[in-house]
Amino acid sequence: MLEPGIIQNAAAVGAAFSASLVECVEALTIVLAVSSVSGWRSGLLGAAFGALLLAAMVALAGGALVRVPLNDLHVVVGIVLLLFGLSWLRKAILRTAGMKARRDEAKIYSHQIDEMRSNLHVGAGLDFVAMIAAFKAVVIEGVEVVLIVVTVGHMAGALVPAALGASAAAILVMAVGIAVHRPLTRVPENALKFGVGVVIVSFGIFWLGEGLGVAWPGGDLAVVAIIAAVLALAHLCAVAYRLQSQRTRPDAPATPLLLHRPKR
Repeated sequence: MLEPGIIQNAAAVGAAFSASLVECVEALTIVLAVSSVSGWRSGLLGAAFGALLLAAMVALAGGALVRVPLNDLHVVVGIVLLLFGLSWLRKAILRTAGMKARRDEAKIYSHQIDEMRSNLHVGAGLDFVAMIAAFKAVVIEGVEVVLIVVTVGHMAGALVPAALGASAAAILVMAVGIAVHRPLTRVPENALKFGVGVVIVSFGIFWLGEGLGVAWPGGDLAVVAIIAAVLALAHLCAVAYRLQSQRTRPDAPATPLLLHRPKR
């Protein structure tokens, strides 16, 4: 039988890997577009500087959390994860229900290429506009991953494994992206965000409850039950939204009543 700590560690590493996979696909779209127009050196240097900044943020934030009292840490991390996870989960539910458009990496890639070509820097050296664009894409998308790695990894006692899982996802995405020279449009991004959102919300509920003094039945194993409950509730919400969308969507224009008025 698996120990409760193993379940938390596995969930933390899985959440970090999946979240990093999703965000890296989004960042990769911009980095590839920038590099294809302005050169690989400029795009990859900007992305590398962004990755170094994110690594420094993980180290600093992880060290700062150690000094926070345990009960306060549970409450703070629980609230942060709930807010962050609900944001991800809400978007995934709306996309699953068809009420929000799915992210189109190919379209974003084309738009970014057009934007870079309109601001193309002519010269033999580095294109600093391209470097900044790649740097900004990696940092903006990566900040969410840093939050997940630091909070979930630290609370589960798996900060290093979570960081390694996120790094492995980043390396995988970048390697595949560079090899195919195109955005990874076939990655099931919404499904990944749905699953990661469920896990993050579940951890937020669990740790917020612990910080408030809730005695969870089964101890750490309660996380599994919470994940199952949140997953079921999220699917029910998606079904409800889909039904609501179908009811409010007119199938055909209504026929004017005046055209069918009976003769007297």
